[in-house]
Amino acid sequence: MDKRILFNLLQVVVVLLFSPLVAGVTSRLKEMVQSRRGPSIFQPYRDLRKLFHKDEVVSERSSWLFRFTPYLTFVTPLFVTLLIPVLTDYPLFFAFMGDMIAGGFMLSLGGFFATLAAVDSANPYGPMGASRTRMVGFLAEPVFMIVFFTVSFVAGSTIPFIVQQAWVTPPVNFFEPSHILLMLAFLMLIIAEGGRIPVDNPSGHFELAMIDESKTLEYSGRGAALTKWGGYMKTFVLLCIFLNVLVTPWGVAHEQTFAAVMFAVPMVLGKIFCFILVLVVIESSLSKLRLFRIAEFLGAAFITSVAAMITKLFIS
Repeated sequence: MDKRILFNLLQVVVVLLFSPLVAGVTSRLKEMVQSRRGPSIFQPYRDLRKLFHKDEVVSERSSWLFRFTPYLTFVTPLFVTLLIPVLTDYPLFFAFMGDMIAGGFMLSLGGFFATLAAVDSANPYGPMGASRTRMVGFLAEPVFMIVFFTVSFVAGSTIPFIVQQAWVTPPVNFFEPSHILLMLAFLMLIIAEGGRIPVDNPSGHFELAMIDESKTLEYSGRGAALTKWGGYMKTFVLLCIFLNVLVTPWGVAHEQTFAAVMFAVPMVLGKIFCFILVLVVIESSLSKLRLFRIAEFLGAAFITSVAAMITKLFIS
């Protein structure tokens, strides 16, 4: 077997195994900041195990779409994992099968079907959360496009591995104003797409205030487990793109050896856990915005991304 295929599969295994741990650490740190004990960092693994062993209840009025969506939301982050630098800074076997636009499309595809499934369930809270999610997505997608356009213009390519190398060599690119603005815009996107405060509160369970969580209220058993696991992996993939491509394009394997790739695993996890501290501070310092204020938050992200593009085109 080609080593690049093996390393691609290893990246998938890392995302599968450690994405629930990232969610558990985030929840634990947030509880500690708020002077509460909170669950163990391994609680997401226990939740997934419990859900996989429960019976799945599906309404007779639901169509195939409702049953198919959990599998799609579970698989799409794994496809994106094959395209991005998770553990290596050199292109792997599937690296050129899609670029950043394709990766963003795949992640959006899972969210789109989750929205349709929420409407298909006929739960009154599902369509409410679906419409709110589409509003957030409608405002976030232009920011994605501008950010991807700007980084592609800098690197001369839309392949994540090539973009990652552009920030490493020469290193002066890393400190350009356009790069700083890009990182800020992408950080705001991660907060919005991950359903974090101030856009949404993942720990809140009040139906009328839910955005992301309300889409999955009708799922149980295996469907709920796959949906949750897919959400964990989507967050993990976004963090890998943000950290390994834009913020800290170091710490990944340079050599095509198994030892170098394995050494990159704790390095990448260390970067992610350091970023979680920043995310917890942001969440603990802000309150959730009212629904109609979310447009202002994403509007600010859009303006920041446009400013990054203008800075790169006309000033740098």
